[in-house]
Amino acid sequence: MTSIDIAPLRSSVTGPVFGPEDSGYDDARAIWNGSIDHRPAGIARCLSPSDVAAALGYAREHDLEVSVRGGGHSYRGASVCEGGLMIDLSALNNVTVDPSARRARVGGGATLANLDAATQEHGLAVTGGVISDTGVGGLTLGGGMGWLTRTLGLSIDNLASAEVVLADGEVVRASEENHPDLFWALRGGGGNFGVVTEFEYRLSAIGPEVHLGFFFWGMDDGPDALRLCRDVVPALPRNTGALIASSLSAPPAAFVPEQFHFHPGYALLVAGFGSAEEHAQVIAPIREGLPPLFEFVTPLPYTGLQSMLDDAEPWGAYAYEKALDLGDLSDDVIGVLTEHAVKKSSPMSFIPIFPLQGAFTAVGDDDTAFGGSRAPHYVCNMTATATDAGTLDLDRTWVRNIWEALRPLSTNPGGYVNFMTDVDEERVRSSYGSGKYARLSRIKAQYDPHNMFHLNANIRPAASALK
Repeated sequence: MTSIDIAPLRSSVTGPVFGPEDSGYDDARAIWNGSIDHRPAGIARCLSPSDVAAALGYAREHDLEVSVRGGGHSYRGASVCEGGLMIDLSALNNVTVDPSARRARVGGGATLANLDAATQEHGLAVTGGVISDTGVGGLTLGGGMGWLTRTLGLSIDNLASAEVVLADGEVVRASEENHPDLFWALRGGGGNFGVVTEFEYRLSAIGPEVHLGFFFWGMDDGPDALRLCRDVVPALPRNTGALIASSLSAPPAAFVPEQFHFHPGYALLVAGFGSAEEHAQVIAPIREGLPPLFEFVTPLPYTGLQSMLDDAEPWGAYAYEKALDLGDLSDDVIGVLTEHAVKKSSPMSFIPIFPLQGAFTAVGDDDTAFGGSRAPHYVCNMTATATDAGTLDLDRTWVRNIWEALRPLSTNPGGYVNFMTDVDEERVRSSYGSGKYARLSRIKAQYDPHNMFHLNANIRPAASALK
């Protein structure tokens, strides 16, 4: 590991700075994915944009690789570098809500739990993910999908501006009016263009009470259950969110009959953001179409919906994922999913399938840098999660086998950049498409010509694209 003198860094950054010999270093470098064990040469916990600028200046002066930690929920460990300088934004987690303007300013180190807690005090929300300790930064910069995608679009579709510390240390506010090219790139281009220290979101009235329907079918009903999802989900009203789960082991929760705890199967989760009566009408065709093994229908707080899957992806779990886009849940796709459903080893591993429909389609393909079509489709996320390295190895192979089998059926094998653990230039280019990638590459050359920010789904600066 690189050895550096961090005393000058301590004198220029107001927040704490950790070296390998310091107490607190191991806690500071720990991230959600327990299979990642990277050791930075230094960690700067920044308290302001000026701290970030100072840390970047130190990294340039000492030719150090830079990683940026927001929520620390990266599957591939992009937020913690090996032997370089880790810029830790976790202290920048403040959320300020203006309920009259329906706007929120959110620190770059905030988690979805921080964001949702603050906005729900006013009955407001913005599209987030489905795990509450996910960082808003990484989620938003890649696109940001979750329960509200069909209702409000992606997180980036609700982004009004972003405060960014550029590679040279300059601090800018990017929006439609200021640095519009940078603002376009930030909305889907990942962490390639700078360190975002604040996001400003447009909010919408959601909650505080929402409604959930959880329907579970056993393995034998897999093909029929997925065909039912194919028929029902696209027809859901816009104020309804949905998540399809293949290869899911029923949780040992109070709402699951004890005889079905850890029972493998398929599930459809339907979240309603209107009245209880509206939700009842929406879910009626589901149970009528194919009686589930069990179901759970209940009102719950929006913050409860946002955190209900946390136990499925606990902090410190060993994890790996791949993803691709599917135009439809065709019979061939269903055949692949059901063939591989029983082959996982860990009860924590499963395949969440995110429907991108409704408000998602109201934005043009080229209006943001989002990697993928704005036509209605599904993001199929194959997730291996385990409590030990050996089981993860088995389910990593399971994930890769499913991905290979689905790839010929995919509309975008590059997939969603936030679900891209194995990053290579070909997959990144495939995700964005040649035209969008070329535009991102030109913007990258303007704002980060030396590719300081490359521990991501990297977009190479235009000047070096062919080198």
